[in-house]
Amino acid sequence: MKPMKEGKVREVYDNGDSIIMVATDRISAFDVILKNKIVDKGTVLTQMSKFWFDFTKDIVPNHMISVDTKDMPEFFQNDEYKGKSMMCKKLEMLPIECIVRGYITGSGWASYKENGTVCGIKLPEGLQESEKLPEAIYTPSTKAEIGLHDENISFEKSVEILEKIYPGKGADYAAQIKDCTLKLYNKCADYALTKGIIIADTKFEFGLDEDGNVVLADEMLTPDSSRFWPLDGYVAGKGQPSFDKQFVRDWLKANPDSDYLLPDDVIDKTIAKYKEAYEMLTGKKLEA
Repeated sequence: MKPMKEGKVREVYDNGDSIIMVATDRISAFDVILKNKIVDKGTVLTQMSKFWFDFTKDIVPNHMISVDTKDMPEFFQNDEYKGKSMMCKKLEMLPIECIVRGYITGSGWASYKENGTVCGIKLPEGLQESEKLPEAIYTPSTKAEIGLHDENISFEKSVEILEKIYPGKGADYAAQIKDCTLKLYNKCADYALTKGIIIADTKFEFGLDEDGNVVLADEMLTPDSSRFWPLDGYVAGKGQPSFDKQFVRDWLKANPDSDYLLPDDVIDKTIAKYKEAYEMLTGKKLEA
C-alpha cells in the first residue's frame, strides 16, 4: 500500500470507507523534516492521541475507530506499524488550524512585548513571559502546504474562509470549532495540572462527517502539537523547560550550521521527554 497523503510526520492510507494514519518516527522543526528518526516517537504520538480522544469524546466526536492493527489490513499487521497506526473515519477537513494559548510564550510573547497583543487580541498590561493568561485565547491560523509557514488569522477571517467554502455555514462552523477548541483545552489543561504538567498551548484540527457534523481529527495534545511544561519548578518571568520539540528547536537555533542533523544525545533526550510526558499524563508505561 502507498500513502495517499504524506505530511511532515504522518502518512495517510486510504482504507476504503476509512483511512489509516501512521505517525512515523520523523521529526520536524521550523517546517523542515530533520534528517534523524526518533525511535518510538510515532508510538507516543498515536497512543497519546488515543488517550485524549477517549478522554474528551463527551465534548465533541472524534475520528478514531481503532489503534489495534488487527483491525486493519494485513499490510499494517507487523512491528513497523504496531502502536503507531490509527484507523479513522473519513472526513472533509476544515482548512483552519485551531490554536489555543493558555500561557504567554514563544511567538505570542514576542508579539506582546512589541505591541501588547497576541494575534491581534489585546491582552492586559504587565504580563510576564510564561505567565498564565486570565483566560485561554483562540488564535486560529491557515494550514500551509509543507515548506510554507502557517499564517495567523483573526476569528473574523476564519469565518470568511469557511463561508467561501460552505456558503451560509461559515459563521456557524467557525463558532463551533472555536467553542470546541476552548472546551477541549480547558478540560485537558485542568486534568494535566493534576498530573504535574502545564499545557501552555496547543492546536486542534477538525473536519466534517458525511452529515456535516464537526468532528475532531488529526492528532491531539501530543508533544508535537503542544507545549508541555513541568509544573514542578514553574515560575513566570522566564522561559520554561519543556517536554516537547522545544529542546530540538533550541539546539537547532544554537547550531545554525547543523544542516538539520541532530546529535545522538539530543535524540535520546527528546524521546525520553516524550515518553516521560506520556507516562505522567496517562499513568501508564509506553508499550512500543
